[in-house]
Amino acid sequence: MIIAQISDTHIAEKGRILHGRVDTAAFLARAVQHLLGLSPRPDVVVATGDLVDAGRPEEYAYLRELLGPLPMPVHLIVGNHDRREALVSQFPDHRYLPREGFIQYVVEGYPLRLIALDTLVPGQDGGLICAERLAWLESRLAEAPERPTVIVMHHPPFVTGIHRMDGMGLSGADALAEVVRRHPQVERVLCGHLHRPIQVRWAGTVAATAPSTAHQIWLDLRDGGAPLAFTLEPPGCLIHLWRPGTGLISHTSYTELDGPYTFRGGQKLDRAG
Repeated sequence: MIIAQISDTHIAEKGRILHGRVDTAAFLARAVQHLLGLSPRPDVVVATGDLVDAGRPEEYAYLRELLGPLPMPVHLIVGNHDRREALVSQFPDHRYLPREGFIQYVVEGYPLRLIALDTLVPGQDGGLICAERLAWLESRLAEAPERPTVIVMHHPPFVTGIHRMDGMGLSGADALAEVVRRHPQVERVLCGHLHRPIQVRWAGTVAATAPSTAHQIWLDLRDGGAPLAFTLEPPGCLIHLWRPGTGLISHTSYTELDGPYTFRGGQKLDRAG
């Protein structure tokens, strides 16, 4: 099984360039083509939040258009820039999306079980795992203790060292860790929000964040004081490969690249060949 994780696409209305520099729609279109060019193609795509920039219905309509060429199932998770009602209204055929309440659900039918968690607090940059959401997760994990499982969510439950982003982290992370430790079938906790590929051993498993398909957060590890900033480092996604007997292996895959070329002769290869 192959899971492609895209994140923090931040789609704005058509024609808008984010922060005066970032054409997030063009970046996502190239990411879609990148996924289509993989061989084998992913079985499923998960998009770990901040799908659009301002939570407007027209932004979700544009997101839907940009994701349209993907033939495999695409599962959407909300981030702090998203709005639940607007998302659901523009993706009525995504029947896994709850029609009201938290946007969290379980995806069955694959070698890995996927559990999507909603960390959104409307109007706030930081996220929250409240008692209701935590109880829901505990129940879902208890349903299938022998099934290898991946939890997907927007806000990472760990401190990264990027001071400004840690200030808008996840409340309730300690309680979440207690639940995850009780369920060793959790292979990964996959997140967004940080616009960077980061991995850490956490709560007896591995937690990771994905790069943005567009702009990246500046890697600034100083203690406070520095303004939050972005860079135009190469955009990317994560590709998670599951094989029986091997487990889950995660790769960072850059969505804008030149190649591949052979080491002998420098001939360009057909990526799909």
